[in-house]
Amino acid sequence: MGSVRAVDKPAGTAPNRAPNAFSDLLSLGRPLVMGVLNVTPDSFSDGGKFLDPAVAIAHAAEMANEGADILDIGAESTRPYGGAVPVSAEDEKARLTPVLPAIVKLGLPVSIDTIKPSIAAWALDQGASVVNDVWGLQRDPGMALLVAERRVPVIVMHNREAADPAIDIVADVLAFFSRSLEIAARAGIAHESIVLDPGIGFGKTPDQSITCIARLAEFKRFGLPLLVGASRKRFINSVTPAPPSERIGGSISAHLLAVEKGAAIVRVHDVKETVQALRVAAAIEGAG
Repeated sequence: MGSVRAVDKPAGTAPNRAPNAFSDLLSLGRPLVMGVLNVTPDSFSDGGKFLDPAVAIAHAAEMANEGADILDIGAESTRPYGGAVPVSAEDEKARLTPVLPAIVKLGLPVSIDTIKPSIAAWALDQGASVVNDVWGLQRDPGMALLVAERRVPVIVMHNREAADPAIDIVADVLAFFSRSLEIAARAGIAHESIVLDPGIGFGKTPDQSITCIARLAEFKRFGLPLLVGASRKRFINSVTPAPPSERIGGSISAHLLAVEKGAAIVRVHDVKETVQALRVAAAIEGAG
């Protein structure tokens, strides 16, 4: 696997301190593992499991101990297959308030998964260091302005209101990214602070999600890091039927191939298994 690199931190990477900052991690030259924490009742895979703040904080600590590089926390479901119930900013903040500050104290970079600039601003004030926008700066004009003002990294994800099996999905993602990057540039967001995410499962048929991973290298034309979140997604079920909790094997397979094709970050529910898979792949590659 030509681009799978060791998950362990190389010696001498960041003298005198651990590489806590998101930018430091991206400079390590190996794939990063982002652990998912949904403090929601209706997320497609784990909705309701982490609504209790104590349980959520314990799970975040567990993912950190398992080798996560980044923790991504969301309090409004963005279910990729529809059916998510919109949440007010007040409710979203209420879910995050007892959880986010404690998770920041774990010492890993924390990404806030939200489409609301007000929630992103509040989370950054609490110590989050990355904004993860599943509408790629195209849903709320205030998001790009906030990211530019705060000078923080932003994850720009491709999305569609609904899947259309007739379109060329790769062309659609490329056009979406171009629009997002134009918005970012106009707002004053530094190009090098952007990460692109093709949005596996979002506004895509299962076949289109598979195509996006297979042709991931085409999204490298923008010269930016790529994030792939294939964890437990429905396209796995289309290949080998299984409920979300039993799609770990398919998730790992997709993420290993995504890394081989250029992904810098994989967003996962199953941190321990993913870290192990990446380390074993890197060891085999190194021996070869």
